[in-house]
Formats: sequence, C-alpha cells, structure tokens
Amino acid sequence: MAQKNETPALIISLLITLALIGGGFWWFTRSGSGLGNLLGRGTSDPSPGSSGSSSVPPAPVADDFAGVPNVPSGLFSYGGSTTWAPIRGQVDPVIQSVWSGYQLRYTNPPSGDTPGSASGIRMLLDNQLAFSQSSRALNPQEYQEAEQRGFTLREVPVALEGMAIAVNPNLNLPGMTLDQLRDIYTGQITNWNQVGGPNLPITPYSRRVEDGGTVEFFVANILGGQNFGNSTRFIDTTTQALREVSTDPGGIYYASAPEIVGQCTVKPIPISARSGDPFVAPYVEPLIIGSQCGGSSERTQLNSDAFQTGEYPITRRLFVVVKQNGQIDQQAGEAYANLLLTDQGQALIEASGFVRIR
Repeated sequence: MAQKNETPALIISLLITLALIGGGFWWFTRSGSGLGNLLGRGTSDPSPGSSGSSSVPPAPVADDFAGVPNVPSGLFSYGGSTTWAPIRGQVDPVIQSVWSGYQLRYTNPPSGDTPGSASGIRMLLDNQLAFSQSSRALNPQEYQEAEQRGFTLREVPVALEGMAIAVNPNLNLPGMTLDQLRDIYTGQITNWNQVGGPNLPITPYSRRVEDGGTVEFFVANILGGQNFGNSTRFIDTTTQALREVSTDPGGIYYASAPEIVGQCTVKPIPISARSGDPFVAPYVEPLIIGSQCGGSSERTQLNSDAFQTGEYPITRRLFVVVKQNGQIDQQAGEAYANLLLTDQGQALIEASGFVRIR
C-alpha cells in the first residue's frame, strides 16, 4: 500500500522537474546565451532570410597580406559594385604581388546588364563568380534563392563610406535636410527657392534602380521606398551624371563620396539628418573647386571622421559576398575578405578614399 501511495507523488515530482528543465531551456535559447555563443561561434553571419550581418566585422586573421592563411591558387572571377572600383585599383595589385597564385579577374555581367551590386549577386547565384562585392546588404529574396540552389550566402563588412550629394558649383545653398533631399527626388520640391536657394528649377539626376546598390540604397533609405518623381532624369553612369550637373545650374546627383568629393567641376553640399540639426559636410574644409582645383594635393579631402562616427547622416557599409558551399569558391571569397580586414588591407581601403571599418 505504501508503494501505491508514493506513485502519484513520484509522477508529480517528475512532471515538475520536466517543466523546470523545459522552462530553463526556453530561457536559455531566448536570452541569447545559446550553444553557439558558449562554443565561441561568430555572430557576423546573417541567418538565412535576414537583411544584414553583424555590425562588427570578423576579427582579422593576420596583420598583413602575407600572414593570411588558406589563400587558394587559381584564377577567380569576381564582380559587382561599381562603388568598389577605387578599392579594386588600390588593393588587387598589392594582393597579386604577395599572392601571385591567387589570380583575380573582375568580370562584367552578360551583355545588356549593368555592372552593380545586384548584378554581381545574381552572377554569384548563377555560379558565374567566385565571390562578389556589394555596396548594400543582401536582401531576403537573395538569401532564399541561394537556399533553393543548395547553399547559403554570407556578407562580410570590410569598409565604410559616405554618400555625397553633388550640385552645380555656382549654386548658392548652405545645405539641405534628408527630408528635402527625399522631396526633391520624389517630385515634391521642384525649385531651389523651396529649400533656401535661388529661383531656379531643380533637375534631379539618377541612375536606374536596377543599375546598382547605390541606387537601391538611396531608394530604400532616403526615399523610403517611394518612386522617383517624373522630373528625375536617368543617366547610365556617374561620370555622365557629374558632367551633366557641372553644366546644369539646377542639377543635383548622389553617389559614393569618393566619386564626388575631390571633383573639380561639381560641389558636394552639407547634409543634416533633420530640420534644426547642423549641416555636416562630406568633406574637410577648404572646399576646392573650379580653377583652384589641381593635383591630388590640391583637391578637397573626404570627411572620414564624420563618416566613421556617424555624424554625417548618409553612411553605409561595403560587403564581400561569399558563397557558403564548401568549395574552392568559398575559400577564395573568404580569403579576399580576410585580406581586406588585415591592417594592410584597411590601410589600402583608406588610401582609396573609403573609411576603415576597424
């Protein structure tokens, strides 16, 4: 009889124990103290379907290019963002001089497609590239498409940059807010006198949304997903757009800061995040334009400190996009990201006009 009386108590005790274990496991996984963290796994890899990676890049694996491990030999095609062009020009020749067997070839998209972040990611998904360069974060659709093809994508942040706004050098305007910039490009503001400038029609210039990550970033983060206004004139390249703005008194254009700051024929203007905030310039005084603008030592310099601290309101990260498939392409992409994250790589990124991420 005593044994029978003990049975319900034992069952209740067992149920309480299981409930405590289950509750503890739920708290453990919800609190961020999961097994991955206890085992020291990195947190920079985005989960499939997320729209970005950790704000902290992976720790550098070496101080310089020569110390980076697991750099494969072979010819590796890569492509993507046109914003990256100055970095490619500075970094790739030095990588080749240190790792002669690691051969890199920038590859344009098939005929009819415009080079850019989106086309580079598409080429990566289609197995046309070993890795790609992007001036925007991956979107959920790209993560999902990779999963459907049997692999995942990883974006590794390696640099920071600001986006600058160019106007005609003769336009007298102290600056503008992000709201005013949005209203100009959505067609709500059509004359410079509406933002404190002269009585002059505004001509907004832009590349098309499908042309690259810079336009996608601008639409998503500045226009809030709204369409361009009817007054926007679409131009194929930044070079063409800057040429138009230099001769159009009412012209305005946006691009990566290194592509605008330092130009002699257009004027970058200060920006504020909201009305009442101080304007912050994407350049360091003095502003040198026109006939005073000459060699590299006589050009306007980037305001790198304001980009790094976030004081300048339009900044973004640049990513190396790596295919996670266990093949040599993954090794090539991870090696490229690791090379850029070394002290030597970050110094070369800085020399190319961008901001070190560490």
